[in-house]
Amino acid sequence: MIYRFPILPSTNDEAVKPCYGEGDIIVAERQTAGRGQRGHRWESAEQQNLTFTLVLEPTFLEPARQFLLSEAVALGVRDMLSEYGITARIKWTNDIYVGDRKIAGILIEHKLQGAAIARTIAGIGLNVNQMAFSADLPNPISMRQARHFEFDREEVLACLGSHLMARYEQLRGGDVESLQEDYHENLFRLGALNWFALPDGRRFRGTIRGVEPSGALRVEDEKRVERSYLFKEIEFLL
Repeated sequence: MIYRFPILPSTNDEAVKPCYGEGDIIVAERQTAGRGQRGHRWESAEQQNLTFTLVLEPTFLEPARQFLLSEAVALGVRDMLSEYGITARIKWTNDIYVGDRKIAGILIEHKLQGAAIARTIAGIGLNVNQMAFSADLPNPISMRQARHFEFDREEVLACLGSHLMARYEQLRGGDVESLQEDYHENLFRLGALNWFALPDGRRFRGTIRGVEPSGALRVEDEKRVERSYLFKEIEFLL
């Protein structure tokens, strides 16, 4: 079921309430405390984009494999964009890029219960029809800018919801190998030389070689030494 609000502090915060169940979508036209990865804020013009949260209850999945949910959600967004003729890639861990520009962001949060994931809150911000962005946003793009026509947001939401649940059912059905292969095949700048930053401020150039089942990014530096980095241990620079 889709629940719509004109304004919320955060759709992810709303989605933790027990009144929502698996497959429910909470949509807000405006979020006063919307957030993205690494604590960044998410900008979205009212009546132009989609900001929502999908509620999942993946009790079949143990916490050690939670990154599979990130892969499934990211692929669902990519699949939807592909249906609309937009080629997108997944920038580790969960940003969606068209070329070198960001079209969507994903923030996934989990509630654990014993040896299972009781609830997953998948917040998604998708640039649909916005044409002008704040100057301090380095590289945004919208579906409208990519395809040069205005989209019906309700149609986009329905299409996206369908693709998200299809990828989720793929995971629930145990088709993990194909899911992981699809994620790797659609990684942004896989095999290309990129700049990265470490928490101590040091920067280096390296090549993305893949992603571990844990979600750690495998990067080979210019000395051909490969290392895996967890989220917040490394930052992808553009």
